[in-house]
Amino acid sequence: MIRKKNGNVEWLEFELLADEPNIVHGCFLRHGGVSQGSFATLNTLQKFGDDAANIQKNRALILESLQLEKLVAGNHMHHAHIEHIQKADERELECDGLMTRNKNLGLLVTHADCQSAIFYDPIAQAIANIHAGWRGQVKNIYREATLRMNQVFDSKPENLLVCISPSLGPQNSEFKNYTEEFPQEFWPFQIKPAYFDLWAIARHQLESCGILPHHIQIAEMDTYSNSSDFYSYRRERACGRTEKITGGHGTIVGLKPLFALK
Repeated sequence: MIRKKNGNVEWLEFELLADEPNIVHGCFLRHGGVSQGSFATLNTLQKFGDDAANIQKNRALILESLQLEKLVAGNHMHHAHIEHIQKADERELECDGLMTRNKNLGLLVTHADCQSAIFYDPIAQAIANIHAGWRGQVKNIYREATLRMNQVFDSKPENLLVCISPSLGPQNSEFKNYTEEFPQEFWPFQIKPAYFDLWAIARHQLESCGILPHHIQIAEMDTYSNSSDFYSYRRERACGRTEKITGGHGTIVGLKPLFALK
């Protein structure tokens, strides 16, 4: 991935999208924001107790870095509901995916260990940003995203480019109760007893939807193992925390302002 910086704010961009002229995107690291303590510093996640004013400032820094004016964010429910966004909305929408053709509008997914997946159709000029925790993968939210983009934008699976953010890696993806939590089709992705490769599952699900293998980029960067750059709910829990206290990354994608919608 390509590492970029604006002041103290740092983010990663996908090589697969680097030459696409009509979109901006970034997986933002935990540097350069105003949050403190466990939320330090560029926290975008509201639900675990950070000050709302800090989160608002951090999100403004992200918008400034990508030169976007507005954003829409989801309050992720770990289901497979995807909202079609037609205008800016200051509320956090209860959904696990956002999609739009509106220009200059950032779609924000917040995550700490979960996957954020950017979908881009360069033919229909449509984008989506999908939050996929393991529960979302069980519900196959990637299939739902592919179907919804086809229904709403006439996006063909073979045209879609899909990029998945840094997230929980196989060496730290332990699921002690996997026989109850995972469908049997996930079981072959077990790399050692009770540990699963969620990245490989994501690729399998995307290719099963008709996404071409060379149109998929998975960051394959483990949020758990790099505390300098990444938040990780599981890492905090492993340190003995019983309450949910951790920051969350912002992954964002938007159509550039100069793109003229048909």
